[in-house]
Amino acid sequence: MGHSIIWTLVIGLLIGAVAKLLMPGRDPGGCIITMLIGIAGAYVASYFGQKMGWYEQGQPVGFIASVVGAMVLLLLYRLIAPRRD
Repeated sequence: MGHSIIWTLVIGLLIGAVAKLLMPGRDPGGCIITMLIGIAGAYVASYFGQKMGWYEQGQPVGFIASVVGAMVLLLLYRLIAPRRD
């Protein structure tokens, strides 16, 4: 259990970076917030996708789903949070 949480955090950081590369622009919270959103996207997508039976843990499609999840969360964050100048 603990190993999968650490793995999700590490992959989430990578996913946050990929999401940022795919969605360039200024984010209200900067790099740290983008990484945290990546972690949240990885966690939500992996949990939801596995519970729905779309894929098993460790399958490559899980990484893709996590990137999409992070991009959706990043888009929502950009719409809600005030912009930095």
